[in-house]
Amino acid sequence: MDRDTAEPRVEEFPGERAREFVSYHHEHAAPSTYVYDFVWDRDAPAAGPFCTDLDGNVLMDWTGHVGAMPLGYNNPKILDPLSEFDLVDPLKIAGQDFYVAGSDSDIPGPADLMDRLADITGYGMDTVFLSNSGAEAVENAIKICYDHTRGKYAVTFQGGFHGRTLGALSVNRSKEVYRRGFPEIAGVHDVPFCSDRTCDADSCDCGFFVEDGSALRRMLEGERRYVDPDDVAYLILEPVQGEGGYRFPSDAFVEEVADLASTHDVPVVVDEVQTGLGRTGEWWAVDHYPIEPDVVASAKGLRVGATISRSDVFPDERARLSSTWGAGDVLAAAQGALTIDAVREHDLMDTAVERGRQFRERFAAETADLESVVDVRGRGLLLAVEFDTKERREAVVDAGTQRGLLTLGCGKKTLRLLPPLDSTEREIDLGIDLLLGAVEDAE
Repeated sequence: MDRDTAEPRVEEFPGERAREFVSYHHEHAAPSTYVYDFVWDRDAPAAGPFCTDLDGNVLMDWTGHVGAMPLGYNNPKILDPLSEFDLVDPLKIAGQDFYVAGSDSDIPGPADLMDRLADITGYGMDTVFLSNSGAEAVENAIKICYDHTRGKYAVTFQGGFHGRTLGALSVNRSKEVYRRGFPEIAGVHDVPFCSDRTCDADSCDCGFFVEDGSALRRMLEGERRYVDPDDVAYLILEPVQGEGGYRFPSDAFVEEVADLASTHDVPVVVDEVQTGLGRTGEWWAVDHYPIEPDVVASAKGLRVGATISRSDVFPDERARLSSTWGAGDVLAAAQGALTIDAVREHDLMDTAVERGRQFRERFAAETADLESVVDVRGRGLLLAVEFDTKERREAVVDAGTQRGLLTLGCGKKTLRLLPPLDSTEREIDLGIDLLLGAVEDAE
C-alpha cells in the first residue's frame, strides 16, 4: 500500500467475512467493549492511518487503537529497526526475577526503555517500574504513594477513568457500569473536574470553584475541612480526561490543584496512559500545565505499562513491587523505546502540533454554521468534536464507517480522534473530508 496515494474504499461494512469472524470470536470471548465489527486483516496491506479489513475494505483509522497505536500501521520507523531482530522464544520472560539483553544487536530492551523514560520525563524522576498495562501502571502508582506517605485517603476527580482493576476502579468516576457492585479501596474522595478550558475562579460553573476558593480547598483547609491533608496518600488526575469526554482543564483549575498539592505536600499522580508519548505536542500532557507531578503512569502507545517516579518515592524493600512479566516483554519494550526514538528523531511532536492545528482550524471553520457541532478542541493530535446529542455523535460514528473513517466516542456526546503522530497534511485533509461527509449524513 502506498501511503501517499491510499484512500478509503468501502463496498460493504461490515462485510460477510467480517460478520463471520466476529461470530466466531464471540463463541468464547467474554462480553466487553467492542464498538463495531471492524476486523483488521493483518495479512493485507496497511500503512500509517490506512488498513484493510477481511472483506477488502480500505479504512482510515483515526481511533489510534485508543492511543495504543501512536504511529499507525506498519510504520517503518518501528519496523525497519526491528527487521534485524531474529525472533526468539520466549519473547516474554520473568523480567523482574531475571534480566534480558542482546549481545549481538542494537535492538533496545527493557533497560533501554527505562533509561529513555527517565530521560524524557523530567520532574526529578529517575526510577521506572515496568508492567503490562495502563491499569497496572496506575495500580503501582497508587501503591507506591500509599507506601511512601502511609496516608489513608485519596483524591480523585469526577469524570476520571484510570483502569478496570479493582484498585484503579476505586478512583474511577466516569460510567457507573465500571464500578457497580465491586469492592473498593476505602477513603477515596472526589471533586469536580474542570469542564471549561477557558474558565477562571469567577466564571467557573462546573462546581470546582466555589465562593470560598475551590471544592478541593474546602476539603483540605479551613474550619469546614473534612480531610486532614496529612492523611492524603495521593491525588490522581488525567491532565486531559479521556474516557470522560476529552475535557481540557483551564489553567486556573490546574493552578489551584498545584497550589494545594504543593502547600500540603500531597503527591500528585498523573495518568498519561492515553495522553502521553508526544500526542499533545509535549512528551506528557501535564507538561502543558503549571503542575509538578510526583508519579507518571504511562502505557498504550508505550506498548507496556510504566510507573515513573523518583527513587525516594519507590519502596526500598525488595519484592514490595513485582510482576512476572514486568520488564520482561522483549518485543514490546523494543517497540516502546523505538517509538520514543521516532518521536524524537523525526520531530513528531512538532508535526502533531501542526497537524492538530490544521484539523481544528479547518473543521471548526467548515462547521461553524452547524448547531449540531458544539465544540472542536484538542492539543496536538489529541482531538475532539462535541455534538449536541449522544444520538448525533453515534450517527456520525456510523456514517463515518460507511465512508471509510474509523472513530470512537467518549464522554456523553464527544467524538475522539487520534490520527498517527506522523500524519501528513494530505491525510488530515482527507480525514476532515470524510468526517464532514459523515456529519452531513447525520444531519
